[in-house]
Amino acid sequence: MPNNIKRKYTRRKSPTETTEATAPVKVTVKHKRSKSKNKLKIIPLGGLHEIGKNMTLFQYGNDIIIVDCGMSFPSDELLGVDLVIPDMSFLESNREHIRGMVLTHGHEDHIGAIPFALQKMDIPIYGTRLTLGILGRKLEEHDLPFEPQLNTVNAGETVELGCFSVEFIHTTHSIADAVALCIDTPVGKILHTGDFKVDYTPIDSAPIDLSRIAALGNEGVLMLMSDSTNADRPGFTESEKLVGQTFRNMFGQAKGRIIVASFASNVHRMQQVIDSAESLGRKLCVCGRSMENVLNVATELGYITIKPDTLVDLSMISNIPDDKLVILTTGSQGEPMSALTRISLGQHKKVTLKPDDTVIISANPIPGNERMVINVINSLVSGGCTVKYNAEEDIHVSGHARQEELKLMLALTKPRYFMPVHGEIKHLTAHAKLAESLGIPKENIQILKNGLILELREDLCQVNGNVQSGNVFVDGTGVGDVGKSVIEDRRRLSEDGLISVAITIDGATGQMIAGPEIVSRGFIYEKEAGNTMDYLRDVVLDACDNVNYSRRDPNLYRSAIRDAISGRIYEMCKRRPMIVCIVMEL
Repeated sequence: MPNNIKRKYTRRKSPTETTEATAPVKVTVKHKRSKSKNKLKIIPLGGLHEIGKNMTLFQYGNDIIIVDCGMSFPSDELLGVDLVIPDMSFLESNREHIRGMVLTHGHEDHIGAIPFALQKMDIPIYGTRLTLGILGRKLEEHDLPFEPQLNTVNAGETVELGCFSVEFIHTTHSIADAVALCIDTPVGKILHTGDFKVDYTPIDSAPIDLSRIAALGNEGVLMLMSDSTNADRPGFTESEKLVGQTFRNMFGQAKGRIIVASFASNVHRMQQVIDSAESLGRKLCVCGRSMENVLNVATELGYITIKPDTLVDLSMISNIPDDKLVILTTGSQGEPMSALTRISLGQHKKVTLKPDDTVIISANPIPGNERMVINVINSLVSGGCTVKYNAEEDIHVSGHARQEELKLMLALTKPRYFMPVHGEIKHLTAHAKLAESLGIPKENIQILKNGLILELREDLCQVNGNVQSGNVFVDGTGVGDVGKSVIEDRRRLSEDGLISVAITIDGATGQMIAGPEIVSRGFIYEKEAGNTMDYLRDVVLDACDNVNYSRRDPNLYRSAIRDAISGRIYEMCKRRPMIVCIVMEL
């Protein structure tokens, strides 16, 4: 363990066990504030005006620390793109100043881009046991140029990183081992909540550490940066235990197999599925590689308990009676290649739908995924099974705080300045209005965009400049080599199709000696395809006849053919297919 981690305690035997030796002792860490006029810079690279891709930098002088490094899934218009990660150009150019990366929890939108960051930068990473356990499995799938520096930190401990002291504070969320971060800087304390909700009855019996948060408020919080995902929803977020009660009722009523789709990282939801299955004497199998990985990590670390004879291999399910089986699977967001989607389409190798199956989709669609989820539900219903997916069924609760919990966080911390984070503009704005209703002056509330630089000290909070930011697309093994022009080409291909024209010319005289050969892909006109192609050949011949080949430049033919065909096609059907011209010289 690095010597920059302070207040180290003996590791607990289980995440819910607390003894006198392991209970965190609250210690106030006093720092002398800098008398210079240097400012703390807060630079978000992702997570603002969007859901996902969370990443924020804190810079003071020559010291930089990073909070989270997440990814997001591509929207429908990003054709062929697998993942979207933050633009880290600013970090790469300042890598010698990076003192470390601290993680709030193990969700993909907070750790998913770390493998790509570590391809270019050797950064020490600090997080809780489950967070690093999930991250470690993820990093094994990538060929990194060096051994990653993963340092385990328990809630209640503090990490010294350059001029920063970062205290880890236990919170509750839809994944175990989530923390808030108190970042003690030369200008004051910054409290970053991470993703959180106030759950008084969490599955692991470890509620959010409100007493420490309140103590920080009494010590003085210069700025609060708080989760805004549910800032437009009134009331309180329900406890995760509510879902467990619903599971027990639904499991008891099911006649055949039970298939539960959930987020792979929701360890508490996974535990409740296991508990409900064991209470009814059902076996459990896991379907989906990410779900298997998280279950293995969480079980090894003691965050999930399961009887040895409960878990069965997917290849053995044909030997188990339908009324004695639960299948836990990925695909709650309708992802095209997920296990649930393949099951719904009859394309899964080991799981085939049966009429008595009960499918429970225990998640709400992430904005943008609604259509994919509906398609999966329709396919499941067409297969004759019973599908439970309505939020009114209490089969899912959010992991994010609603308005009353957000107001509690603001009231306890009493920050001088406030910055809503983690959300689209409607969420950030709603959260800002909540803060203003609790007495924080409007001029002390900052709604930022990714890339802007917020300068902060006790008497100052203002935006001053920006750094390069934006989206980097991951396409297969390529990172950043797919840009907007490629996406636009793909969009045009998907909407208007492709026409390719090939001709062969005499390199000396420029005379056409073969062609034109015209091929169409995705360009309609099926009923008149023959006449259309004959017409386009005449257009190409006319265009080539008018080329002056005195400069011996084949590009003259390419330009002439492209301009002629593009104009005629637009006259015919008001469409602009992609046109590829191939000119071969002999």
